[in-house]
Amino acid sequence: MLLYSNLIDEVNKLEVEDYYGSVTGVKGLFIEVSGIRRQLSIGDRCNVLTSHGRKVVCELVSFMEDRLLLMPYGSLEGIGLGCKVEVENAAPVIYPHPSWLGRIINAFGEAIDGKGPLIKGNKPYYIKSSPPPAQFRDRVRGKVDLGVKAVNAFLTICKGQRMGIFAGSGVGKSTLMSMMAKNTDSDISVIGLIGERGREAKEFVEDTLGEEGLAKSVLVLATSDESPLMRRQAAYTTMAVAEYFRDLNKNVLCMMDSITRFAMAQREISLTVGEPPASKGYTPSVFAELPRLLERAGPGAGNGTITGLFTVLVDGDDHNEPVADAVRSILDGHIVLDRAIAERGRYPAINILRSISRTMPDCDTPEEYAIVAKARKYIAAYENMAELIRLGAYKKGSNREVDEAIFYYPKIEEFLSQKKGEKVTLPECYQQLDAIVSTPYEPKA
Repeated sequence: MLLYSNLIDEVNKLEVEDYYGSVTGVKGLFIEVSGIRRQLSIGDRCNVLTSHGRKVVCELVSFMEDRLLLMPYGSLEGIGLGCKVEVENAAPVIYPHPSWLGRIINAFGEAIDGKGPLIKGNKPYYIKSSPPPAQFRDRVRGKVDLGVKAVNAFLTICKGQRMGIFAGSGVGKSTLMSMMAKNTDSDISVIGLIGERGREAKEFVEDTLGEEGLAKSVLVLATSDESPLMRRQAAYTTMAVAEYFRDLNKNVLCMMDSITRFAMAQREISLTVGEPPASKGYTPSVFAELPRLLERAGPGAGNGTITGLFTVLVDGDDHNEPVADAVRSILDGHIVLDRAIAERGRYPAINILRSISRTMPDCDTPEEYAIVAKARKYIAAYENMAELIRLGAYKKGSNREVDEAIFYYPKIEEFLSQKKGEKVTLPECYQQLDAIVSTPYEPKA
């Protein structure tokens, strides 16, 4: 009955008239089209019918005199002069449904997990939508338990907060994100893998999420070999699915790996259109699109929230490169993964002193804040004298604060270390950290 209702809805959305054009040229990633008299605008969709009978979905990205310039979501193979082009009457929308939980979908909102077609909901959600008006959004409040000790205690995240995970390649940001996805106490997880390695998708589902984690998750996948339009749209689709569950008054954990690959996809599109590069090859439209995407996360106008976790691949371990700098200015905090910490074998390799959660002071109790502040003080004191301590140049007894830091630092480092399959709840994190910093320091003679 539900499938029949979905079919009726689709029929009712169809327009009476169809509009067609033809391919007049192909240049690089562009398809030049003429003959479409309908009034079109940037972002509209067209379908090119190839000589092999294949339908290639394209997006209108530019105009050139009386011709349209389309960019395909798929391969250009089979597209030649005179190929028929039909205008899509439907707006770029998806129709999410609660049954999407446990499914893997592509950038178009289509199932790619071999479990059959998706049931469509009644309400359309635009791929590119605007966030709720700022004056009507709720405030960020209440903690999210992510099951990772270092984050729960030192970088506590609240419902509706947006955090970035900044790291170079191979430092463990995807692993950290996977730990959070499995251990979170959020109602729903919406995970976008943008430009990821194809082999990692199955590993992520089977080894990381498992059956229990996947049952309350929706996974949006666009691999690195797909077109830049597909990679960019996968990020928009991830946010649209998260918005649907937020509107059901659910607390949603939306994770995206990675924002850098979204920015790279937008850069490819912009450079192909002819937009001049601005900073390290990134075009101005990249920095315009980032806030439009990231601002969609956060608290809604009702009881639902979208807590955003976005990984950022910093180029050459430069945390001030353009994309990292732009994302950091938009988000409500950042988790910095340090290669030096990873090289000495402590995972997750979070640099506590360089990381910050901007909403944390307001969500901690005075007792919790005091425990964390005390531990931070010991870490800072040790790191300030780390070189002298390692060289043996520091003389014990010279400074009581440093002596205390040397005593507590190994225990705090052990606390910060966590195995991939281990889960520690928020109350347990504070109990363990309190037990460490409350141990009386007794200087040895």
